[in-house]
Amino acid sequence: MCSPEPINCFPVLVNILSNTFLRLLNSTAHLRVWSKLFYTGENGELKNYIFFGLFTYLLVLAAGLPPLFAMSNVEDYKVKSTSC
Repeated sequence: MCSPEPINCFPVLVNILSNTFLRLLNSTAHLRVWSKLFYTGENGELKNYIFFGLFTYLLVLAAGLPPLFAMSNVEDYKVKSTSC
């Protein structure tokens, strides 16, 4: 049931215990554990979508930061504050 790798043993053990408790409670449901990832294929279109989404987010962030610093400087100028 469990391969020699310890990373696979814990999910299998939890699955066995959970299914045992479900049977003890007279439930017809059962849990199933996979050892593979759900998404294993290479999809270039998905990578492009993620890249351009993150790139757009960074552009919006970069466009929003300079006005924040400028407003801070304007407020300091209005109250005539100086740094020591």
